[in-house]
Amino acid sequence: MMPRHLTKIIIAALAALALAPLVYLAAVQRGEAQDTLRHGAAAPADTIPEAINRYVENIAFGAGERLTFDIGYGFINAGSATMEVAKLIDYRGRPAYQIVTTAQSNKFFSSFYPVSDRAESIVDAIGLFSWHFEKVLREGKYRAERACDFDQIGRTAIYKNDTIPVPPYVQDALSALYYVRTQPLEVGRSLFVDNFTDGKHYPLEVKIHRKEKIATKAGQFDCLVVEPLLQTAGIFKHEGKLTVWLTDDRLRLPVMMKSKVVVGSITAELVDYRLGRLEEF
Repeated sequence: MMPRHLTKIIIAALAALALAPLVYLAAVQRGEAQDTLRHGAAAPADTIPEAINRYVENIAFGAGERLTFDIGYGFINAGSATMEVAKLIDYRGRPAYQIVTTAQSNKFFSSFYPVSDRAESIVDAIGLFSWHFEKVLREGKYRAERACDFDQIGRTAIYKNDTIPVPPYVQDALSALYYVRTQPLEVGRSLFVDNFTDGKHYPLEVKIHRKEKIATKAGQFDCLVVEPLLQTAGIFKHEGKLTVWLTDDRLRLPVMMKSKVVVGSITAELVDYRLGRLEEF
């Protein structure tokens, strides 16, 4: 039988690597995208408030993209994860991407500690900022369902019973990665992103370290190696660092994510992918 402390490390990494490739995720409330649409007031079609009047060119991803990962600790497979741009929807009178990630423990781990996590982000397709984020955790006997809505016009986040000021175009834990994928990335430089997670605003720095070719089960890729840094406690509470390999092309696909933990490292490796369709707005 695997040592209990090692099992906990692997299970924690399964959820963290699958659902938070760039930042420390909050537990958020459940709700389908079509349900959340009812709560948003549609903006007039002939006016765009200055607060959300941003256009970000996106030639990296689109609706229909689906990435599948194996999660492992050394040679031990712990489960699988998916990241999917499920569809293009109408949200508050604007086009938006419904992005969904899942993490599942495999049969072996599920026999004594089942994991079935889901996170969803509603991302403005024109300005690439977050409107809504939610997460559902099912880990052993632990259950959590919470949500965060963003009033990008009023520049506030509604989290639990609090209304919290946020910077313009703030990102959530998932939208941050998709936004980064659209940005110019240059070795030796950093990209800075405002992120709201766990009821707080966390400035996120993404350092671009080097170029590297790696082989995964999905193929060989020329990559940029990046490291996200939070100005607060990060994944595994500073017990290790997270490294992400993004393809060095227009797609910026995350093909490998690795986090060093107390003993060894946890890896999310791309095993299959389907590209999405690009849209013009």
